[in-house]
Amino acid sequence: MATRTSIRKAPRRTARTTLVLGLAGLLAAAGVTALSGTAQAASTLGAAAAEKGRYFGTAVAANHLGEAAYASTLNTEFNSVTPENEMKWDAVEPSRGSFTYGAADRIVDHAQSRGMKVRGHTLVWHSQLPSWVGSLGTADLRAAMNNHITQVMTHWKGKIHSWDVVNEAFQDGSSGARRSSPFQDKLGNGFIEEAFRTARAADPAAKLCYNDYNTDGVNAKSNAVYNMVRDFKARGVPIDCVGFQSHFNSALSVPSDYQANLQRFADLGVDVQITELDIEGSGTAQANSYSNVVKACLAVSRCTGITVWGITDKYSWRASGTPLLFDGNYNKKPAYTAVLTALGGSGSGGGGGTASCSVTYSKQEEWSDRFNGRVTVTAGSSAITSWTTTVTVTPPQKISATWNGTPTWDSSGNVMTMRPNGNGSLAAGASTSFGFTVMKNGNSAAPVLGSCTAS
Repeated sequence: MATRTSIRKAPRRTARTTLVLGLAGLLAAAGVTALSGTAQAASTLGAAAAEKGRYFGTAVAANHLGEAAYASTLNTEFNSVTPENEMKWDAVEPSRGSFTYGAADRIVDHAQSRGMKVRGHTLVWHSQLPSWVGSLGTADLRAAMNNHITQVMTHWKGKIHSWDVVNEAFQDGSSGARRSSPFQDKLGNGFIEEAFRTARAADPAAKLCYNDYNTDGVNAKSNAVYNMVRDFKARGVPIDCVGFQSHFNSALSVPSDYQANLQRFADLGVDVQITELDIEGSGTAQANSYSNVVKACLAVSRCTGITVWGITDKYSWRASGTPLLFDGNYNKKPAYTAVLTALGGSGSGGGGGTASCSVTYSKQEEWSDRFNGRVTVTAGSSAITSWTTTVTVTPPQKISATWNGTPTWDSSGNVMTMRPNGNGSLAAGASTSFGFTVMKNGNSAAPVLGSCTAS
């Protein structure tokens, strides 16, 4: 059997997102973005997952929420969020007993205002600890750990769906041993159980998860986690879920026993969640791997949701490996279409008379202070009577003029929804276009198109 290569995570990670359909590669090369949607099937990841009784989430960085394309893609596509770094110990308790919640609050408030679930990540982890934690003696460390869990969970009580209570406590390799950390070294094996019991007392309604990587197939590490969970369930230690990070690349592909591994944990009586999914690669190979992960989750009734570790490739902690569903310009990649298809969304086809349309963007004239853009709207395999799509610009850009369409604006003035200015009928395969002028205000970024919706 080939040796599977371990993935060690960088201490800080970010994420990114793209929107591309069928001819993604050709269109990107030409500076064109193509998007499509249907009126009858779910046309976003979150909506399609919800129809399957699951969530589809992403990791979010608070400092990117001000980027219009980032926020727009988040709001459109996902129904769950996980803060990337903002809830980790060094972020919320940089000095003992002094808690700072502002950045994480921003993510939680953003999610709640849009009806999204929130996963809490993470309470007890060997990494991203402020230096003062490691310098504590045994009694002080136990008190600090329990206080940290209690204070943080109480702050967001009732707002967090699932918490990664303990993260990455087992070593890689064949030993199945616990990882060395201040908690393991000073408190011993019992620190994990103690953390879960403290967490249950702090927020009885939240799902309590153990989360780890390189546990996606049956191996020594996943066996060690499995044995711990089985023991916890037998003794009544409160644990509700197990998170499988699922970081894959060419050396560590989706294991053939991925679904079976998820199922054996579910059979212990816990939910399973795919918590940090990213798959390095491109094209068909990447798309097929993403599809296999989604299908595995759907086949396990207690697999409650999937989170990708970031929206767009450009902000991924593994950016050079382009591991996410959206490219650096927020175009949907083939992997996006594969995921949506696996979830049963509109990417799965939907011919036979379903009203559908696609949109493409191209830059036209450009001057030092502004440029013109054109969006072409094309009907799908059936005639349509109307269409709508969105155009999002990045602040401080502003759209100063439009033609051949009727625009409306969101409260920020950054997202324009365009509809026909009269008869919106198009025969099957026929096209129309509208245009607009973008004032750069120092930013030449291309606008981002939303999905096209037809009737």
